[in-house]
Amino acid sequence: MIKNLIKNLAIVILTIFIVAGIFSIFADSGEKITAINLSELSKQINEEKISKITINGNVLSIELKDGQKESSYKEEDSSLTDSFKNLGVDSTKLQNINFQVEEISGWKFWLGSLLPILLPFLLIGGFIWYMMKQAQRGSGQAFGFTKSLARMVNPQQKSKKTKFKDVAGLKEAKEELNEVVEFLKQPEKFKALGAKIPKGVLLIGPPGTGKTLLARAVSGEAGVPFFHISGSEFVELFVGVGASRVRDTFQTAKRSAPAILFIDELDAIGRHRGAGLGGGHDEREQTLNQILVEMDGFEPDARVIVISATNRPDILDPALLRPGRFDRRIILDEPDINDRQEILQIHMEGKPIDSTVDLRQIAERTPGFSGADLANLINESAILTARKNKKEISHDELLESIDKVMLGPERKSHILSLKEKKIAAYHEAGHALVNASLPHTDPVRKISIISRGRAAGYTLKLPTEDRHLHSRSELVEDLSTMLGGYAAEELIFNELTTGASNDLKQSSDLARKLVTKFGMSSSLGPVAFDDREEMVFLGREIAEDRRYSETTATKIDDEVMKFIKDAYKIAMQILKDNKPKLDKVAKTLIEKETIEREEFEQLIK
Repeated sequence: MIKNLIKNLAIVILTIFIVAGIFSIFADSGEKITAINLSELSKQINEEKISKITINGNVLSIELKDGQKESSYKEEDSSLTDSFKNLGVDSTKLQNINFQVEEISGWKFWLGSLLPILLPFLLIGGFIWYMMKQAQRGSGQAFGFTKSLARMVNPQQKSKKTKFKDVAGLKEAKEELNEVVEFLKQPEKFKALGAKIPKGVLLIGPPGTGKTLLARAVSGEAGVPFFHISGSEFVELFVGVGASRVRDTFQTAKRSAPAILFIDELDAIGRHRGAGLGGGHDEREQTLNQILVEMDGFEPDARVIVISATNRPDILDPALLRPGRFDRRIILDEPDINDRQEILQIHMEGKPIDSTVDLRQIAERTPGFSGADLANLINESAILTARKNKKEISHDELLESIDKVMLGPERKSHILSLKEKKIAAYHEAGHALVNASLPHTDPVRKISIISRGRAAGYTLKLPTEDRHLHSRSELVEDLSTMLGGYAAEELIFNELTTGASNDLKQSSDLARKLVTKFGMSSSLGPVAFDDREEMVFLGREIAEDRRYSETTATKIDDEVMKFIKDAYKIAMQILKDNKPKLDKVAKTLIEKETIEREEFEQLIK
């Protein structure tokens, strides 16, 4: 609205300047000219004051010998000579005056005659034309409201071209998608065997694992147009708009076949039908129905592949996942250590890197990081290097950026008092010492009492290798590690603080999962009690449907308490047996605020 107002104001100002310029052609030059009658002019001629008279119709432009200018008018029906003669002008004096006659040029005459009459009509007509143009544009927008919002990436644009080599890791996913690339390039190879390529490919994975990037890489490898649109862009306030946009989007893709149509965040419109309360989801369900119809209506030789991405496959409508629609589902996992190293290498290209940087070590310290997290890590390290006025990214900036991405920025303004600093040091030392004393835990990589995010301190323990399964022993020992800080505070200060609140929450959640989800309780046995129903229309857990009795619920609570109490006893016993080491680590933390793995292992040797 503001943009249109500025545009209209600019047009009005421009019109004013044009009109002013036209009138300036006929305006006075600004020089002072005195108007006199013919009697006064005759008197000045007799006194020989006049040097030049210019006759322009009935207008006389007079120039005096002293440089002054005057003007006068002659009678319309009589000649100027007769008028002077009747006024008693000496004919000999007239011979000394330079007379010039000017004729009005054609365009000036007509412009001067017609402009005052036509200008108001021209201005009114221009205003009406402008208003009609605006009205036509508004009606055009109304008719274009149902048009497709898909953006196309031209495969010929090298700057926007992505290939599989630009996507690190995801080897299995690339192999699956290679078939799609080959079908788009050589469909006859598959048709000769009677094979049908999947109409839809659904990429499933956590956020940041490269689903969109991989879809673009398929387009780049096949060299076909890439249409991309978000699922939320289909649904609008007005009923029927989403379905119309779906039809137009698919028609646009078919006209450019072979092509790839990428629908990001499919769960925005592909949620299970009939799960909403009331009629608020009618428009979304109509849009989903149209997508189902369009995908069913694809001809076998249409050569348009629909690729979608989601991180919530559990809430998708079953009709989307049946054969003939999204009948190929590709899982994208978070990268392992080798893939993380490759991803870091790709994002490091073009950046000045110090020779001390060891990408393998950085990959080891970033388990659980997605591709987007690793890209953010490199970007944060580059920003930190620039802030320090350094020319190359070093290993220290990368390590500091890992802490920032995981825990948040360092809170330098959050200064602890000496007492709080001591409590935080013993708390983190308790975590580290309990963890180092148990056989099935991951090694401690770093201990710090520098505030980051909402934490006053942290103990960073990272696995030496990627693991997908966790044993009961590992999880129980993790419980003891979580309660190590709580136990250290009680042992040293005989008092508890609020600093252990997050540890207690995490340990309680883990203990309940051991009992209700993992079936690791010795008394309750291998039974899953975690029966929560998701209300799909809100996309989060808001209700819990218990399928067990109150007696069983009491047993679950007792078993959860038993896990936590046993873990607490183990943590307290370890700290009592190693109190000198605890004091040594805590004092070092108070002095240095940060301890790395090598120094910590030397302290507890």
